[in-house]
Amino acid sequence: MKKNFQKSNALLKQCLELIPLASQTFSKSYLQYPEGISPLFIDKAEGAKIWDIDGNCFIDLVSSLMAIVLGYNDQDVNHAIRVQLDKGISFSLATDLEYQLASLLTELIPCAEMVRFGKTGTDVTSAAIRLARAYTKRDRVLVCGYHGWQDWYIGTTSRKLGVPEDVANLSKSVPYNDLESVENELRTNQYAAFIMEPTNTTTPNPGYLEGIRALTTKHDTVLVFDEIVTGFHFSLGGAQEYFGVTPDLACFGKGLGNGMPISAIVGKREIMKFMDQIFFSGTFGGEALSIAASIEVIKKMQRQPVIEHLWNFGQKLSDGVLEIINNLNLQDVVKFMGYAPWKIISFLDFKNISAATIKTFFQKEMIRNGVLILSSHNISFAMNEEAFETIMNAYKLTLEKLAEHLLMGDLCANLECPVIQPIFKVR
Repeated sequence: MKKNFQKSNALLKQCLELIPLASQTFSKSYLQYPEGISPLFIDKAEGAKIWDIDGNCFIDLVSSLMAIVLGYNDQDVNHAIRVQLDKGISFSLATDLEYQLASLLTELIPCAEMVRFGKTGTDVTSAAIRLARAYTKRDRVLVCGYHGWQDWYIGTTSRKLGVPEDVANLSKSVPYNDLESVENELRTNQYAAFIMEPTNTTTPNPGYLEGIRALTTKHDTVLVFDEIVTGFHFSLGGAQEYFGVTPDLACFGKGLGNGMPISAIVGKREIMKFMDQIFFSGTFGGEALSIAASIEVIKKMQRQPVIEHLWNFGQKLSDGVLEIINNLNLQDVVKFMGYAPWKIISFLDFKNISAATIKTFFQKEMIRNGVLILSSHNISFAMNEEAFETIMNAYKLTLEKLAEHLLMGDLCANLECPVIQPIFKVR
C-alpha cells in the first residue's frame, strides 16, 4: 500500500535551511532512506511500532540504531524516570545512583572492576584510548570496526575531512579475523591500544578472539572491546561474557539506557585508576534520569527473559526470511551475517545491477509494506507475534517483487528514487 509522506518531505526542506543534514545522526538522516518515499520525522512510538508525522505506522527494525532494547515507551523505565524527575535531573554533586549503576555493571561484566559514565559511545571509546595512552605511554592505536566520530578513529575512514593528517596517521585499521595483521602491527611495540568490536558482520574464527587477547598481552597493548552495540544484546555481561574472552577495557552504550543518553567505560582497576590523572569530565556525565533509567533496564533484564527473547525472536525471524530467500532463489542476492539479536543483511550485485540499487529497492518496498529497516535486524524485547507476522509479510511481498524485477531485468526502471549511497564502509 502506498503511503503519503507529504509532511515529512515538506519538513525536510524547512529543516535543511536550519539544520545541516536535517538530523543529528547520519544513520537517521534522509541520506539513508529512499528519497521522497520514506518517513523522515517520527511523531511517537510504542513497543515495536513508530508513527511518523504523516500518521503512517511501521514496525521498527532499526530500534533507534540498537538503542531501544526493551521497546519504545517501556512503562517500567518510564516509571523510574518519573520518580527521579520529581527529585531532580542534574545536581551540583554526584548522586548515589551512580554508585548503584556502577555496582550492577561490576557484578555483570567480566572485565569491569571500575566504571565511569558518559553520554555517547564516542565519549567512552575516546576515554578508553586516552586511558590506554596514559597507561602505556604510547601513542598509536589499532582499530577494527566502528568506534565513533572523534579524530583518532574517523581519520582511518573516508570521512576524515577536518582531521589533521598527523592525528590520522596515529591510528591504523586492520581487518576482522586477521590475526596475522594484528601481530605484524603489535610487534612494533608502538601501540597503546587495540580497540575492536568483538563481533559485527562476521562471526569470529575459532581461536581468533583468544588469539587477540594473547597478542595484546604479549605486547603490553591495552585490549578494548567496543560493546556499544553488542552490550545488553548478546548477554547481560556483553559479548565478552558470551565469547568467554575478557578485555582490559570495554565500552557500553545504546541498550544500556533503552533510549536514554548514557554510556559507560568499564575495565581493570589498574588502568581505570588513571582516570584520576587524565581529563575525562562532563557536566552531564552523572545526569540522574539516564542513570535511573539504566538501573531499571538492567533490573528488568534480570527479572525477565529479555536476552533470551532477543536471541529467539531474532533467530525465528532470520530463519523465516531465509526460507523465503531460498524459495525465490535469491541466495546469491540477499544474505544474512552475524548473530540472531543483530543479523546484518548483505546485498550482492546481480548481473549489471549494483548491490546499492538492490538495497534501495528493498528498503523502498519494506517501507511500503509497513516495516522501517536499514540493513539489519535490530531486535527489541517488545517485538511480539504481531510484529513477527507484519515483518514476515513485508519480507514476502518485498522479496517476491525483487525476484520478479530481477528476472524481468527492469528493477532500475521501477526504483522510483535515486540509489542510496553509503556514508562510508566500516564493516
